[in-house]
Amino acid sequence: MEFKMYRISVVLFAILLASGAHGQGGEDLAKELANPVSSLISVPFQNNFDYELGPLDQGRRYTLNVQPVIPISLNENWNLISRTIVPVVNQEDVFPQAPEKTGLGDTTQSLFFSPAEPVNGITWGVGPAFLLPTATEPQLGTEKWGAGPTGVVLKQTGGWTVGALVNHIWSFAGDDDRDDVDSTFVQPFFAYTTPDAWTFTLQAESTYNWEVEQWNVPVAFLVAKVFQVGEQTYQVQAGPRYYAESPDTGADGMGFRLSFILLFPAGK
Repeated sequence: MEFKMYRISVVLFAILLASGAHGQGGEDLAKELANPVSSLISVPFQNNFDYELGPLDQGRRYTLNVQPVIPISLNENWNLISRTIVPVVNQEDVFPQAPEKTGLGDTTQSLFFSPAEPVNGITWGVGPAFLLPTATEPQLGTEKWGAGPTGVVLKQTGGWTVGALVNHIWSFAGDDDRDDVDSTFVQPFFAYTTPDAWTFTLQAESTYNWEVEQWNVPVAFLVAKVFQVGEQTYQVQAGPRYYAESPDTGADGMGFRLSFILLFPAGK
């Protein structure tokens, strides 16, 4: 399954680069996508390919994250941004002789209350984050309910977007036989968008597990392009990920990401 999805993703990326044409406002849309709390409806399909997982470095995992982002205008001064991450996972050999598993992982739901306009040039949002035990296999999730705070702050000037997104989640219910969840997520990001709607992003997606005192730190360099074909606008994004630090059951070395993002600008 993973190899087929990898080939499909690469072919799709090549076709879109060859045939797509960005419409008016492509640069502005690309800048909005670099902002996690922009007033832009988007539906990313994020494909992640990771190898050399587990204590024997023989495991591999394919994760498709479906990540709808829906902004809701509360009034002329405030927005509520809903960001959902629903993972679909296929993995095998993460643990010695572990069978192949395919199914849903746990869902993360974040809500950001954000000013409708930047404050002194700074865009920010804060709110709650929730962990929902939606995994269809025990190996693909925590079997725990969790919650905690989340926040994002960033500044956009010229073509640059610089900021960070953080959250912390504690488990409060679920299977007593499973480990508690006590984890911090930190995502600093640096992005540059060109006038022709290319975006180059360097970001880390660091998670610290306080239960076992271990880091998982994939660092990604991603290249993205906004396109419009007919009435539909979208972005494709691809690039390598390097694991600067990972736990015993995590990935070593390199991974790869390819995302396909449906965009729904206001008024369309």
